[in-house]
Amino acid sequence: MAGNSKPRGAVRKQKKGPTVGSGGNRKRGLEGKGPTPKAEDRPYHAAHKAKKRAEKSAEKRPAAARLPKSEMPKGEIVSGRNAVLEALRENVPATEIMVARGVDIDDRIAESLQLALNHGLQIKEVHRASLESIAPNSQGIILGIKPFQYSSYEEICSRSKSPMLIVALDGVTDPRNLGAVTRSAAAFGASGIIIPERRAAAMTASAWKTSAGAAARLPIAQVTNLARTIDDAKKRGMFVIGLDGESDVTLSEMKVANEDLMIIVGSEGKGLARLTREKCDLIVSIPISSSTESLNASVATSISLFWIDEQRRKG
Repeated sequence: MAGNSKPRGAVRKQKKGPTVGSGGNRKRGLEGKGPTPKAEDRPYHAAHKAKKRAEKSAEKRPAAARLPKSEMPKGEIVSGRNAVLEALRENVPATEIMVARGVDIDDRIAESLQLALNHGLQIKEVHRASLESIAPNSQGIILGIKPFQYSSYEEICSRSKSPMLIVALDGVTDPRNLGAVTRSAAAFGASGIIIPERRAAAMTASAWKTSAGAAARLPIAQVTNLARTIDDAKKRGMFVIGLDGESDVTLSEMKVANEDLMIIVGSEGKGLARLTREKCDLIVSIPISSSTESLNASVATSISLFWIDEQRRKG
C-alpha cells in the first residue's frame, strides 16, 4: 500500500561458507598424469619444432637412386681407392669399373682408370648415391670381379704328371692363406689344389692378389666332401700325408716323397679335423723352436712342398 510502503534498505546477502572437505579435488590433484613426454613430442618445445623441420626437409630430399639389377656388378666387388688399384696392378680378372660422378680424381683413381683402359674394362660413371648403395665407404670407385672358374677333382687327377702331387686344405678360412698356398704349390710343381665348398676360404679377390697370378695357372677344385675325396685319392694310388705339429714323425723322416702324394694342410688354430686325421696314411710335423706355438698354414705348406721337390730332384 502506498501509505505503508517504506523504502527498502540495503539487503546483506549471506555468502555460502566453505563446505566440509574438498569434494575430492585434492585427491585427484595428487594422481599421476603418466610419464613425461619426450622433448620432441611436446608441441611447445624447441626439439619438437626441430623434428618437424627435419621431417619436412627429408620429404623434399630425393631418395638415393638405386641401379637397376641388370646394371649391378656381377660377382664379387672390390671397393676403395687403394684396394681397386692393387687389384688392377695384380691383374685380378675384372669385368668393369664404376666411378662416382664428380669424384675428386687423385693419383690412385687416375692410375686405376688408366689400368682399366689398358685391360679393356668397361668404365661406368654413376651417381655417388648409387655407388654408396652398392658399397658404403667406397671412396668413389668400385671394381667388379669375375667369378672364379673352378676345375674339378677328376680334371686335376687326369692332368697330373707322375708322380702326382696334390695339395688339399682342411678348414683353412683365410683367403690370403689360400692365395699363398696356391703360389707355393705352383712354384714347386703341384698338380692342383683341393678345397671344401663349405666352411673354407674361396678364391676371392684377396686370395687372387696373394697368389700373384698363380691362380690363373694352377687348377683349383672345390669338393663337397673332403673325406670321400681322400678315399678316392687312395684308390688312385696316392699316399695321403697330413701336416700336424703334434706328430712325432718329422718331415725329413718321410720316405715316400717320390710316390704319388696328397698333402693335407689343416687350419693354423685347430689343425686337421678328426675324420681327416684318421684317413691319412701318415701324419708328419715340421720341427720348430719351442718358443713358437705353430706355423702359418701357408708357411708349413711351402716348407713341405720345397722338401718334397728337393727329394724328387735327387731321385
